[in-house]
Amino acid sequence: MMPPPSDKASMPEKSGAPFDPFSSLDARERAQVGMGSERERKLWRKIDLHLLPIIALMYLFSFMDRENIGNAKLEGLMTQLHLTGSRYNVALSVFFISYGLFEFPANIMMQFVRPSRWLPGIMFTWGILMMSMGFVKSFSQLVAIRILLGVAEAGFFPGVVFLLTMWYPRYKLMYRIALFTGAAGAAGAFSGLFAYGISFINTSHLEGWSWIFIIEGLVTIVISLIGIFVLVDYPDTAKFLSAEERQFVKQQRSVDIGDDEEGTVAQRVLSAFLDWQIWVTGLTLMSFMAPAYGITFFLPTILNGFGYSVAVSQLLTVPIFVIATIVMIIVAHFSDIMKIRSSFIVAMECVGLVGYIIQITNASTGIKYFGTYLAVTGLYAGVPCVVGWLANNLHGKYKRAVGMAIQVGMGNLGGIIASYIFRIQDEPRFTLGFAIAIGFMCIGLIATAALTYAYHRANVARIDRAKREGINEAEYAIELYVI
Repeated sequence: MMPPPSDKASMPEKSGAPFDPFSSLDARERAQVGMGSERERKLWRKIDLHLLPIIALMYLFSFMDRENIGNAKLEGLMTQLHLTGSRYNVALSVFFISYGLFEFPANIMMQFVRPSRWLPGIMFTWGILMMSMGFVKSFSQLVAIRILLGVAEAGFFPGVVFLLTMWYPRYKLMYRIALFTGAAGAAGAFSGLFAYGISFINTSHLEGWSWIFIIEGLVTIVISLIGIFVLVDYPDTAKFLSAEERQFVKQQRSVDIGDDEEGTVAQRVLSAFLDWQIWVTGLTLMSFMAPAYGITFFLPTILNGFGYSVAVSQLLTVPIFVIATIVMIIVAHFSDIMKIRSSFIVAMECVGLVGYIIQITNASTGIKYFGTYLAVTGLYAGVPCVVGWLANNLHGKYKRAVGMAIQVGMGNLGGIIASYIFRIQDEPRFTLGFAIAIGFMCIGLIATAALTYAYHRANVARIDRAKREGINEAEYAIELYVI
């Protein structure tokens, strides 16, 4: 069991409260940071409309571009590129190696390059690479492009999460993370539908799998160019906000998310690497991502193993990801309202666990297809909960940027694991892959319980100390962990 962070030396710089930090403010204090509930609601809606649609659209194609190889696998990729033995698994895994290595430096770049230039810029790059993948002629060329694709995409997800933390206060954040992360589920649905249509395209020079990469790459490039003109930066420079609105957003964030940091940039970065909660939440995220990537990459193959044709297998993936996206947003909404993270993480991990257990049984095809709904829904809905949990409990711009990159990097190591535990020789049941994924989810449940216990002990100790010293609840609430 990890030691509880009972004092400032052993705990992160700042952390969140499991209750509303405004609860002890009197009317005058509340007026200093408020503008009326109706005006505030309209303001957040305006911010949502300027930020979230373009971010969600960009992330939709980010996830499609990394996972569409699973659809291409059934459309001739394996035979034309001679992906025998473990070659397909290698092509999957190399993406996550470069992706994980470059997330940290990419998020540091976000401190020096405007988001409206950095995020569309890297998207344009991976769009070019995705188109190039449609013209590869050998296994080595495919691997090279996948490595570069990982480098290009590395900065997007942690960069977007960091950008959102610069806009939204603690208990408005996770719902927004879910809204754009929901694009991952939509990507799964759209990829299956898209691959179904593309499966009927074959030319004398290129097969259907090539057109999947080429067309998706072209659309990615177009969206990146739109993003340059549509994506906004930070509240201080937002032209669509009035001066009063910019000040209000800044005040709302300052109440429960601090950006003040001491020391040099190197010291701030080092503090993130030494913060144990980042590594524990990274392990928890990996317990979701490894099984999620596994079933995402191999879902068309799994459904094909149930006896469906290739085209029907592609089509049957669509409703699974649609349901997962809807549940993800609902879970995030209630997590923000109830101001609880850990309970939803445990619940979603258990849903995914049941879905995976069904897959290793001798249940009928119909029951196993239902199990894929549980697996995908639980795993996808849990990801924004874990990401939002750490974002709530990290303070300081540099520490939050580095901490989020480390966490997401650890989570995406799950992609490497998933690439190798679902082996070609284990088709169509993938018993080994399912069993290892179940083990990861059990580890995630243990890590979540341990972290929740440590947070609770730290909160109790801080509350007791504050009461002894006569500190007002509104003053010490910001120092408490979100549980």
